Amino acid sequence: MTDIASLIRSQCEAAREASRSLAKLDRAQKDAALHQIAKRLREHAAEVLESNRKDVERARNIVSEAMLDRLKLDEGRLEGVAQAVERIAELDDPVGEVTSMRNRPNGLLVGRVRIPLGVIAMIYEARPNVTVDAAALCIKSGNAVVLRGGSEAAESNRTLGELVRRGLEDAGLPADAVQIVKPGEREATRAMLGMTGLIDLIIPRGGEGLIRFVTENARVPVIQHYKGVCHLFLDHGCDEEMAMRLVVDGKAVRTGVCNALECLLVHEGEAARLLPKLHALAERHGIELRACERSIAHLPSAKAATAEDFGQEFLAKVLAVRVVDDLDGALAHIARYGSGHTEAICTESHSHAQRFLREVDASCVLVNASTRFNDGGELGLGAEIGISTSKLHAYGPMGLESLTTTKWIVYGRGQTRG
Repeated sequence: MTDIASLIRSQCEAAREASRSLAKLDRAQKDAALHQIAKRLREHAAEVLESNRKDVERARNIVSEAMLDRLKLDEGRLEGVAQAVERIAELDDPVGEVTSMRNRPNGLLVGRVRIPLGVIAMIYEARPNVTVDAAALCIKSGNAVVLRGGSEAAESNRTLGELVRRGLEDAGLPADAVQIVKPGEREATRAMLGMTGLIDLIIPRGGEGLIRFVTENARVPVIQHYKGVCHLFLDHGCDEEMAMRLVVDGKAVRTGVCNALECLLVHEGEAARLLPKLHALAERHGIELRACERSIAHLPSAKAATAEDFGQEFLAKVLAVRVVDDLDGALAHIARYGSGHTEAICTESHSHAQRFLREVDASCVLVNASTRFNDGGELGLGAEIGISTSKLHAYGPMGLESLTTTKWIVYGRGQTRG
């Protein structure tokens, strides 16, 4: 075994040992640790921001603008990270929740109770906030976590990880519950993917290439999140002001996030009314439009869309536009090009809204709301460890409950099967 693989194994073994301690803790002990972590983040904000500044300077002109945006921390974003930790502390603890209990004809009382998964591994790019969010969610749900961030965020993740570990120690919890894997070695990732018996679940977050590499090489279970190809359908008779507001929020505010809007579908009966408004909006916000043959006549500065523009995650101020015949046309387009992430409809029709909710297969489906709401914090989870576009065992933003499983518990009075 190579030195790198041996180091990864020792970290996973330490995490496994710590996970047994975490699984026994009550809510008060875990919440106390989370508050200590938030306190550490605020007290050492200058240290975190200096580490992040080094990462950003090193990454500038090397990574995309979208990745640079995800990498960057400032005082406001760091305070948001600390507040997310505190919100997680306020949430109910899922561990120990009895989800069912019933009597069997033979007198047995059988039920199920929530328990931690054990050891979670995160492999992710750019986002240093994931280091803290993932650690906090895992601690609250009684899991240890092994974190392997990207080399572009090495300094930020090292500093944040050390603060989290100190926060655990402040509260009397094992620091080894949070392991920071040094980035930069593909062999380290391969080693993590093969840690059967030590890692219970791997969650990759990043570009499609990373997700595919992890999925194709892992020997332990993986939660998949390939890409966020998010659509908004402007239905016949939709509110014009609302429609444009949803486009701006979905496309112009933050382009480098997975719930950003990537394709706009417009009912053919609304093309003449809405597309000129879209054109003015795009000019104002610097959005490049790539339009189909049926829409480009209404969009003078748009580029002609190619087949590759549909189903594309741009992660930039680029928006594909397509006119469709009706709701059925929108549903067919989404079924073909959607990624199972987030889909939205802007409509005044209750029946169309219900059909959209019922027939669209995505982890989050919205009516008259921005695609940007597919987010763990916005959906009441406190924070998320990732957004799953697979369906086993989670679909959509993964919060505390998604980091648990259930085991059967049985109460008897001496019953036997013989």
